[in-house]
Amino acid sequence: MKFTKMHGCGNDYIYVNGFTHSLTGEEKSKLAQTLSHRHFGIGADGLILINPSDKADFEMEMYNADGSRGEMCGNGIRCVGKYVYDYGLTQSQQISVESYGAVKHLTLFTQNGKVQKVRVDMGSPIFPAAMIPVLPDRTGSNGKSSADLTELRKSFPMLSEDAVIAQPIEAGGMTCEMTCVSMGNPHAVIMIDTPVSELSLDAIGPAFENHKCFPNRVNTEFVEIVDRSRVKMRVWERGSGETLACGTGCCATAVACILAGKTDRKLSVEVLGGELEIEWDISSNVIYMTGPAATVFDGEVDTEDFLQ
Repeated sequence: MKFTKMHGCGNDYIYVNGFTHSLTGEEKSKLAQTLSHRHFGIGADGLILINPSDKADFEMEMYNADGSRGEMCGNGIRCVGKYVYDYGLTQSQQISVESYGAVKHLTLFTQNGKVQKVRVDMGSPIFPAAMIPVLPDRTGSNGKSSADLTELRKSFPMLSEDAVIAQPIEAGGMTCEMTCVSMGNPHAVIMIDTPVSELSLDAIGPAFENHKCFPNRVNTEFVEIVDRSRVKMRVWERGSGETLACGTGCCATAVACILAGKTDRKLSVEVLGGELEIEWDISSNVIYMTGPAATVFDGEVDTEDFLQ
């Protein structure tokens, strides 16, 4: 099976052309686990197949490093845009990509015939608790009081009545507040007063990912505010652990920071692997993400060796 290793801000995946390779669902899940292994495989945060789509120009089928199916990956979808252009599957710099049934629209920025940067219309942030999903806080507090939420909704009318904004949570020995957002996959954003570089995510990440209030697990972003146009973020992704970047997590981070009044509506999110530009257009309620996409190398593996 031929593959291409790619990354967006260090969030790396193994890309397979689904137009030419056919795998069963069980094989995809198994290969995501074995090929992603950093010592015994190729090494990646997961596996992404680029398939035909009835709804868009292409489909992105994503699997996490633990073999679980992922709904959406912002860094991954930018690399899909680079792959289909650089490898001649399209000549258009405006494309659509389906991921888990949802369609995203991409603008490809090229240099010397290769895609260097991609802007993605990430759609609207999702706030209803059941759609994230996040279970209601059993103490009766959803963080912001009803009066606070009513006031906040004057500026942000897209907020649902049960939006989880600044809700207390205890996990991994931490007591903090979280804002929950779905960007096609679930996120809990935690703003902290100390440098994110001091956190031990290996110790605390699993406790947040598997917390009882997240029935489908959750991606957790830990955020340090630098100024109104810049934040630093580290992320623990469900099914993959700490990664160098998370595109949807950067979008969720921006939303939470804007709602909290900490930043402007266009900001840079610095992650371990680089930097993404995020903008929330409140009038249209659309999040735009812009960032790099890079090819590492092409290769070929005998899948039978990794399916045993």
